[in-house]
Amino acid sequence: MPLLRPAPPAPAAAVTLPRRCLLTAGSRLDSPSAPPPLACLRLRPAAPLRGIPPRTGCRAAAANADADAAPSQGPGGDGGARGALVRLGEALSLGFPVWVASACAIALWRPPAFLWVGPTAQMLGISFTMLGMGMTLTLDDLKTALLMPRELAAGFILQYTVMPLSGFLVSKLLKLPAHYAAGLILVSCCPGDLIPALKLRRQSYLQFMTPLLTSKLAGQYVAVDPMGLFVSTSQVVLAPVLLGALLNQYCNGLVQLVSPLMPFIAVATVAVLCGNAIAQNASAILSSGVQVVLSVGCLHACGFFFGYVLSRILGIDISSARTISIEVGMQNSVLGVVLATKHFGNPLTAVPCAVSSICHSVYGSILAGIWRSMPPTDKGE
Repeated sequence: MPLLRPAPPAPAAAVTLPRRCLLTAGSRLDSPSAPPPLACLRLRPAAPLRGIPPRTGCRAAAANADADAAPSQGPGGDGGARGALVRLGEALSLGFPVWVASACAIALWRPPAFLWVGPTAQMLGISFTMLGMGMTLTLDDLKTALLMPRELAAGFILQYTVMPLSGFLVSKLLKLPAHYAAGLILVSCCPGDLIPALKLRRQSYLQFMTPLLTSKLAGQYVAVDPMGLFVSTSQVVLAPVLLGALLNQYCNGLVQLVSPLMPFIAVATVAVLCGNAIAQNASAILSSGVQVVLSVGCLHACGFFFGYVLSRILGIDISSARTISIEVGMQNSVLGVVLATKHFGNPLTAVPCAVSSICHSVYGSILAGIWRSMPPTDKGE
């Protein structure tokens, strides 16, 4: 009589772990061979909800799983409309160089189309853009930035040395007229701050460094009011960014409601303000535009190149050096346009800033595409 063997236990129900969870070691759970359910004790959310302290362990995984399992609304519901708006905003942002270049081309062809933009509209436009930047941050991002002091210090030092000095030297070498030289130096002193973890910390320095460097370098060409630059930078950059971070920290529901609209506001603001700068000086640009484009191209090429090379010389890994290179080479061109229009007498000063918005976007897109096809090879990656 054969021995009776116990039936094998019924297979456990499949557990689907959310893709937003990361192992403590940092590996992503993208494959079907997910770890056993107990592994969620070692999981943490890759991007905690803004304004809400991160939860750890199975509670975080369960909360994320519930969010992922919630039924999406149909095309006619709020979820479908919001998702479509987000995708449209992303597509619009990807075409940013095209929109800005188109606005500048229209401004050269039909200057009156952009001459309606006044100082008040400029200030409001860039303030809303900076507010949108702040809404991508939380005050906890300062803590994140402090976890990488070497990269933070290298990015800060290179940003405020490579670009301003490059702007000054390019102006000297190409013998730019005073108004173009002042505009090139001004935009070289307006860092772009594309990395969320560093934005809030960098913006607190921007209000001091931009007026200081501009007055020292551009002051050799034209009269510069450093106190006026300081006040304007605080009004249109620091205050909106801090307000956006506070809203994201304490009014996250409101931020989630309006955030899909921010890409439209940002792209439209930059395109209109750059078009306005070009429209005011269309005839002068047509006669001497090659010199401006060449100087701006050299400025950003120096930023991307030396940002990467000097980072590697300082012993920073390849991936971080690439990030710093992008951070150094990209500038806040629209801030340069606003400051040039408000504080410099000659409207031609804003032209290099407007050209910069196209140039650094094209350079950055090409460089990002090249590096995407060349994964880092050093062992720390």
